[in-house]
Amino acid sequence: MSSREKIQAVIDEMGKVVIGQERLINRLLVGLFTGGHVLLEGVPGLAKTLTINTLAKILDLHFHRIQFTPDLLPADLVGTMIYNPKKSEFEVKKGPIFAQIILADEINRAPAKVQSALLEAMAEKQVTIGDTTYPLDKPFLVLATQNPVEQEGTFPLPEAQVDRFMLKVFLNYLDKDQELAVMRQKSNMDFNYEPKTVLNAEDIAKISKEINEITISETLEKYIIELVFATRNPAEYGLTQEAGYIQFGASPRASIQLNLAAKVMAYLEGRDYVLPEDIKEMAPDILNHRIILNYVAEADNITTLQIIQSILSSVAINR
Repeated sequence: MSSREKIQAVIDEMGKVVIGQERLINRLLVGLFTGGHVLLEGVPGLAKTLTINTLAKILDLHFHRIQFTPDLLPADLVGTMIYNPKKSEFEVKKGPIFAQIILADEINRAPAKVQSALLEAMAEKQVTIGDTTYPLDKPFLVLATQNPVEQEGTFPLPEAQVDRFMLKVFLNYLDKDQELAVMRQKSNMDFNYEPKTVLNAEDIAKISKEINEITISETLEKYIIELVFATRNPAEYGLTQEAGYIQFGASPRASIQLNLAAKVMAYLEGRDYVLPEDIKEMAPDILNHRIILNYVAEADNITTLQIIQSILSSVAINR
């Protein structure tokens, strides 16, 4: 079975359990093949946790689900030193972060110290316990969910940590036909499908290598740079109104990860080259959490997605 056939098998297996979340599945695959962490935001009941759990079953990887709560401590995440009286020495007890795929469920319910502990693992792919640093297995991927921050009992994620997520995916309600299908599936108490394992670490490494060979023209590379710079200096691109709403633009990680994401999109479409449509498709999920709006935007009910759409409409591809 070829790499693309295996990817289609993953999508097919996901579709047998999760209904109407094709875009979400696509974004999870983008994160998986690039090693980029993914943050999912949506109201309860949109199958965020179910989708990640199902993907974990399809992948032959070490998986841990961590339920983030206000009383969670950093040691509950990374582990700690425990005294062994028989040996008269301290021993390391590793925490659940030592896995290849981490489901950080309701990540915004944990306090700042826990977020900081997770940041090292996400950024450096390593964990420090006591005086010793332990590398994490490859691939290492954090798939986090959060409910909208307006809900009670949540802690806003630090900007440095939000920037470590390759993608932030906003989930919307299903349409009527999709919700009808979900209702019928979940109302069938005999439904208990166990998805088959399709991909292992070697398959993922091979696919990642193939994606790395996807070509992108210099014109499109420069187009990505222009899009990112338009978030920092919108007035230079004729976006005078948007300039009054943006406090900080996207970081350099946005350029790097938009390039990678566009290559994955091309690969999933069966091409060995990137098109402008690949960049435009992935730009909202790459940029939306990296643009910081000011209080004027909040007062005018302006969202980052609206700003991104204006940028995509205004920035031209210079051939």
